[in-house]
Amino acid sequence: QVQLAESGGGLVQSGGSLRLSCAASGSTFSLYDMAWYRQAPGKEREFVAGIRWTTGNIRYGYSAKDRFTLSRDVAETTIFLQMNSLRPEDTATYYCKGETKYYADYWGQGNQVNIAS
Repeated sequence: QVQLAESGGGLVQSGGSLRLSCAASGSTFSLYDMAWYRQAPGKEREFVAGIRWTTGNIRYGYSAKDRFTLSRDVAETTIFLQMNSLRPEDTATYYCKGETKYYADYWGQGNQVNIAS
């Protein structure tokens, strides 16, 4: 089992920045991939950014390119999402997802991000 604890959401003005964190605990040795997703009211959950834990390869979804940066702290088994130039359409609940090499998926509790216009 892997537990994911998210932090860092909140309310900022359009154009501002936020940094989300997701700390994994439990059977972290089995992690294969970690990622950020988001879900806005009335919309489907969408991929934001992810990292292959074993190689460090990072990928971004369309909404994150050029504005968001994913990074990690291997020792703390934590990933971060630095979000810059935030827009009202970035308002959503942001979720951290962990995938293990045993094909199990785990989700964090969700972190609300609100961008005021």
